Amino acid sequence: MFAYAVCAVFLLLFGVGVLRDRRRFSNAVYLGLAVTFFGLGLLAGLDDAPPGVSVTVMVVLLLVLALGPLVLAGLLCANGVKMVRKEGRRPSNLLSLLAGLGIFGVMVLMAVAVITHSKPLGIVVGTLLMVLAYVSFLFLCFIGYAFLYGRMRIRRDADYVVVLGSGLIGGRRVPPLLASRLDRGRQVYETLAARREVDRTPVLITSGGQGPDEELPESHAMADYLVERGFPEDRVLREDRSRTTEENMLFSKTLMERDRPGSECVIVTNNFHAFRAALMARKAGVNGQVVGSPTAAYFWPSATIREFAAVFLQYRAVNLGICTALVLLGCLAWVVS
Repeated sequence: MFAYAVCAVFLLLFGVGVLRDRRRFSNAVYLGLAVTFFGLGLLAGLDDAPPGVSVTVMVVLLLVLALGPLVLAGLLCANGVKMVRKEGRRPSNLLSLLAGLGIFGVMVLMAVAVITHSKPLGIVVGTLLMVLAYVSFLFLCFIGYAFLYGRMRIRRDADYVVVLGSGLIGGRRVPPLLASRLDRGRQVYETLAARREVDRTPVLITSGGQGPDEELPESHAMADYLVERGFPEDRVLREDRSRTTEENMLFSKTLMERDRPGSECVIVTNNFHAFRAALMARKAGVNGQVVGSPTAAYFWPSATIREFAAVFLQYRAVNLGICTALVLLGCLAWVVS
């Protein structure tokens, strides 16, 4: 009962957090803790379950714990190879491959510690597993809540749709990744326009400045892409100064406040980037919900790892502090042993 009571408390905190502001990472942590304590409550209740049920559950759980990391590492490595073949050898494209190799490395280290019966190596492995358990918990919280956030209904009273830029091909052409954002942005615009009065028709902002290897600002190429496909040119506003996602938010906010003070918006990016963009929008003071556009499946693992790493470092004081405390705990165990 205690586990269920704690689960209810965290579930209540999660509900209050979502009502106050959907764009909080604490919502993800509360949800993760609620699910964790609910699972612990179910495991504790196995004592009262029929013998066959409890044994089956324990066997399945052990198989998942034993084979899960091996299967996950293999899938990540396979995805990493595919990413390199399709997207090149940029560091950001190697993340899923490195994660898979890292899991294999930890498993080998654990096996060596067991075979050699080395107490120092066992302490090192134990400390590493504690840190990885903490990071993995946050990662699962991030994925779970990002999934939920991406499926929340679009607000009906937004005055603007802001589409974030992502670079051009050959210095002037819209790539498929950016095209998916623009197509999604147009869908959102049309949904909002159908619900609004004529004098309050929403405006679509294309946001993106000109990079050193680009012939024109991203926002201009984005606007051209939409207009060439029949989008009304007078409903497009170009934000052409930003170089980063943070600047996308701040400079777009300036345009919105200039024309319609206090207005709300819907921000469009790719689905793997939506939750982190929502955190950035909150930090920048932008009153907006973020929605995602479809992304190729093979792109997801590396992109999601990159997004999580950025969020993890965004709260570096807390996260690195906890990781340091776990390492110090391991060092204390080494000294005591």
